[in-house]
Amino acid sequence: MVETNHPEVPAQPTAPPVMAPRGPILPPSEQLLQLQFCIHSHPSWPETIMLGFQHYIVMLGTTVMVATLLVPQMGGDNGDKARVIQTLLFMSGLNTLLQTFLGTRLPTVMSASFAFVIPVVSIINDFRFRNFADEHERFVHTMRAIQGALIVSSFLNIIIGYSKAWGNYLRFCSPVVIVPVVCVVGLGLFERGFPQVGKCVEIGLPMLILLVIFQQYLKNLHERTHSLLERFALLFCIVIIWSFAAVLTAGGAYNNVSEKTKQHCRTDRSYLTSSAPWIKIPYPFQWGAPIFVVSHVFGMMGSALVSIAESTGTYYAAARFAGATPPPAHVLSRSVGLQGIGMLLDGIFGSVVGSTASVENVGLLGLTRVGSRRVVQISTAFMIFFSIFGKFGAFFASIPFPIFAAIYCVLFGLVASVGVSFIQFTNNNSLRNLYILGLSLFLGISVPQYFSEFYASSGHGPVKTDAGWFDQILNSIFSSAPTVALLVGTLLDNTLDAMHTGVDRGLPWWVPFQNRKGDIRNEEFYSFPIKIHEHIPTRFL
Repeated sequence: MVETNHPEVPAQPTAPPVMAPRGPILPPSEQLLQLQFCIHSHPSWPETIMLGFQHYIVMLGTTVMVATLLVPQMGGDNGDKARVIQTLLFMSGLNTLLQTFLGTRLPTVMSASFAFVIPVVSIINDFRFRNFADEHERFVHTMRAIQGALIVSSFLNIIIGYSKAWGNYLRFCSPVVIVPVVCVVGLGLFERGFPQVGKCVEIGLPMLILLVIFQQYLKNLHERTHSLLERFALLFCIVIIWSFAAVLTAGGAYNNVSEKTKQHCRTDRSYLTSSAPWIKIPYPFQWGAPIFVVSHVFGMMGSALVSIAESTGTYYAAARFAGATPPPAHVLSRSVGLQGIGMLLDGIFGSVVGSTASVENVGLLGLTRVGSRRVVQISTAFMIFFSIFGKFGAFFASIPFPIFAAIYCVLFGLVASVGVSFIQFTNNNSLRNLYILGLSLFLGISVPQYFSEFYASSGHGPVKTDAGWFDQILNSIFSSAPTVALLVGTLLDNTLDAMHTGVDRGLPWWVPFQNRKGDIRNEEFYSFPIKIHEHIPTRFL
């Protein structure tokens, strides 16, 4: 018998043993199941009115902060600041009504945008050293120049929106891009959180602690108090801490401190109640005929682009907290077009900045677990009422800003966290996806921080050429966290092995929501309250 030597067969690698899951595997959920009311369900009328008032209080902080930051630089006094706040409130109410009825139809408040601060400050500096009869004349002249820049630049948003250019661009965005964009919509506003709390820590920190305890812990003590504290703990805490601040002010606790501490801590340092008129209705061209300067217009256009990106991220977060599907591309296009019309109205009525979707009010949807559209629409009644009856509005505007900053710590965090929830629709074990998410998120925070620090130290942005309008556009764009995250994420997601990773990117789940009739729920959430399509061609909707 002849023995044959067979060549050795190399050992085949064995697959690693499949481990049984240690616990239940939670499937992706398109809607947050713990919401009490979604976009088209409504609380009782008393609760709706109180929740609407709560939305008004939340958006008031940013409105007052914008006016307090800009009006003194323009040469305005406390009376001018009060009128600017009234105009901002009036336009917020009007633009919110437009968006909730004819725009995205999501429960989003449209409020004053910090994205416009850079071009507005540039306009202020242009007139700072010119000869005027007095400071009030310089203020009025600056307001007229801002009006002109807002009016002309608004047509950029109108064209981008109603030409559907923005919706076509968003078709290149997958959930991998949406995650960092929505996250930095909240995280990018960190400077308005605890850094502002620290400016009066004896008021801001108790507000933050009390809000967490009331809203998250005490609500579980009794069944009857659960829904009450869950929905209205914010109002209760504001009353308590505001009263505490008033006691400290009246007791002389801030008599021997620096002027800056008095400004942040005292309840009588806004001077709005004494200077606001009893009744004043904002009207078109209240500051005079607008002044049109080419360089101002181009600078404002950069901020108009930024407001589009920031609002888009906010709309995705609002849809999640309202129990709606992600807004389709055509809905976001018409919202951008309508936002341009809102900017046009801002310029006509003499607002100091344009409008954008309010991040803090979207966070309030998640905090109260009430995503009702009607609640936000009711809040516009408070905005318009207090914008006309100035003395009453000024009373609430005197709340110290560290109280608002403590609230923002919670609300901005909620918006950032809901952005993370979009990752469930992608392959979060894909190193490609993790690379894009990490780089977009990090640069979305780091690049604007660099631009902000450079501006604070040098008085101008890093981009400085002989063309000032060009500088303002780029400095505005790269000072916005959502805009940077959107640009970086879109570029990477569509160039890094995009053809073969559709499933990892979450496209099978995402694409149907981007089409008008891709999901039957799109019509339920985003259709108009009346049959407008019978009167306006569909291509514009």
